[in-house]
Amino acid sequence: MSYPLIGITVHPKTAPDRADLDILLEGIIHGVERAGGSPLLVPLGLGEGTLRNLYTRLDGLLLSGGGDIDPSRYGAQMHESMDGVDVDRDRIEFALARWVTEDNKPFFGICRGLQVLNVARSGALYRDISEHPSAIRHTYSSPDYPNDFRPHEVKIEEDSTLARIIGQPIITVNSLHHQACKEIAPGLRATALAPDGIVEAVEVPHHPFALAVQWHPECLPDAPEMSALFEAFVEAAKAFK
Repeated sequence: MSYPLIGITVHPKTAPDRADLDILLEGIIHGVERAGGSPLLVPLGLGEGTLRNLYTRLDGLLLSGGGDIDPSRYGAQMHESMDGVDVDRDRIEFALARWVTEDNKPFFGICRGLQVLNVARSGALYRDISEHPSAIRHTYSSPDYPNDFRPHEVKIEEDSTLARIIGQPIITVNSLHHQACKEIAPGLRATALAPDGIVEAVEVPHHPFALAVQWHPECLPDAPEMSALFEAFVEAAKAFK
């Protein structure tokens, strides 16, 4: 059997919350493997030519969670709540996000991955969810909460890739983020919302598979609807292969 090669982006070694991010990355690797994919970590520091050569060999791309995006990329300045900004990771992931949408290669984004996709296509972010006028709490991170704690619901838009995969109009999700989409980029569709209107999933319409979620399905491996996200992504990568 031929397993599709799935590139997974990584956080820098200097990330302030590296131990927590290592746990999330391990969950992503296992999620891809359980779904029938071959995970390949995409290192930071690569030149554009090397990165492009590696990218062309991938059957699918997964942008993982992690630190904040440099706010200058969406016309803003640093906020006191921001942390983990890494210029090289931004460079790597923004290039990959552009290529994968241009080439119709299967793409799955998780948390930061959703935000990268949005900003790479000229969208903007709330630097902190406190900037949203009616936001509920969205940051339930360790050590106070386990990564599988599911504090709020999301409503999924009908006739979306996410709705087809999940098979339910409303699900409960875990929530580890302090930023969110403020302006959805042209060409993206918001396909899930939290009760306060925060965007919880986006898709690229008419793309074979380009979906990103704001929560962390890798932390919920025993939930069938979360495993289904990895399975649908890997199936799309198999078809692309």
